[in-house]
Amino acid sequence: MGRLKQNRRGERRFLREGTKPCTGGGTGFIGTALTQLLKARGHEVMLVSRKPGPDRITWDELDTSGLPHCDAAVNLAGENILNPLRRWNESFQKEVLNSRLETTQILARAINKAPQPPQAWVLVTGVGAKEGETKKNIAWSRGRTGDSGQTSAVPLAAYYQPSLTAEYDEDSPGGDFDFFSNLVTKWEAAARLPGESTRQVVVRSGVVLGREGGAIRHMLLPFRLGLGGPIGPGHQFFPWIHIRDLAGILAHAVEASHVQGVLNGVAPASATTNAEFAKAFGAALGRPAFIPLPSMVVQAVFGRERAIMLLEGQKVVPRRTLATGYQYSFPELGAALKEVVA
Repeated sequence: MGRLKQNRRGERRFLREGTKPCTGGGTGFIGTALTQLLKARGHEVMLVSRKPGPDRITWDELDTSGLPHCDAAVNLAGENILNPLRRWNESFQKEVLNSRLETTQILARAINKAPQPPQAWVLVTGVGAKEGETKKNIAWSRGRTGDSGQTSAVPLAAYYQPSLTAEYDEDSPGGDFDFFSNLVTKWEAAARLPGESTRQVVVRSGVVLGREGGAIRHMLLPFRLGLGGPIGPGHQFFPWIHIRDLAGILAHAVEASHVQGVLNGVAPASATTNAEFAKAFGAALGRPAFIPLPSMVVQAVFGRERAIMLLEGQKVVPRRTLATGYQYSFPELGAALKEVVA
C-alpha cells in the first residue's frame, strides 16, 4: 500500500515499500546524483544503459522484451550538443536528434505496452539542451579545446526564445523558432502517452552546477588560475540549478502523486546574468573573473547556430515547480557555488 509521509523539510511524499524507479541515462552526472538520492530514500533503482550489469537492462533488451516491473520511469539520455570536437553538420544534427527521440520513444513505447505501467514517467529536457549530458564537457583556451586555459560559464537554453527582457515560466510559449527549440518540442512530444494511467512530467533543466561534473568540473582550474570570465558580452541571462536540487526535483516528480506537466528545473534566482555568474564563481574561489571569452571564438569553435546557445540567454522562473511544494536546498547562487567549491 502507498502512504503519504513527510520528509525532513516538510514535503509530502507518496511512498511504497520496494518502489523501483527505472532510469535511462542513469550513469552520468545527473543520473548518478538522482540514483544516490533515490536509494537514500529507500528506492531500488534499475538503470537502462548500453551495457548490461547488475540492476541494469540494456536499451536493446528494453526495446525487444519490454519494461520490467517498475513504479516510475525517468529518461536522462541524450548526445552532448556542445561537443566542440564534433562539427555542427547534418550528420551530427541527426545524431543529436535521434539520441533523444529514440531513447524517449523506446521508453514511452515500453510504458504504453506494459501490463502494469509505472505510476510516473519523467523526462528531462532543458530550458534548452541540458548541460551535463556527458561526463566530458567543454574547456576552451583562446579557441582551443581540451586544455586548461580560459573557460567560461556555459548557459544552455533552447526551448524559450532568447531575450534580455522577457520572463518565462512553464506556461510560456516556445519551442518553435530554431533547430534547438524544435528539437525540445519533438523530444517532449515523443514522450507523451495516451490516457491517464501514468503521470507524465517534463523537467526543463538549466545549467547544472555540481562538483562531480557538468560545467563546474572543467571550469574549476581556469577560474582558480584567474583566467575565468563571462562568455561574450556577459549580459545574457544564465538559468542555473544546483545538482542537488535537480535531483531533488526529479525525485519529487517521481514520488509526489500530485506532480504532473512541465516543471522548470532552474533556481528561483532567475535574474542571474552570465557575467554575474562568472563574478560569483570567482568570488567563491577568491579569484578575479573578468577575462571575457570573445564571441568570435565561441562562433569559431561551435558554429553560429550552436554559439547562440552560449551567447544568448533567457530569464526562466520555476513558478510551477515551487507551486508543487518543492523546497530548494540552494535557491541562491552564492550558497550554491560555495558548496560546489568547498
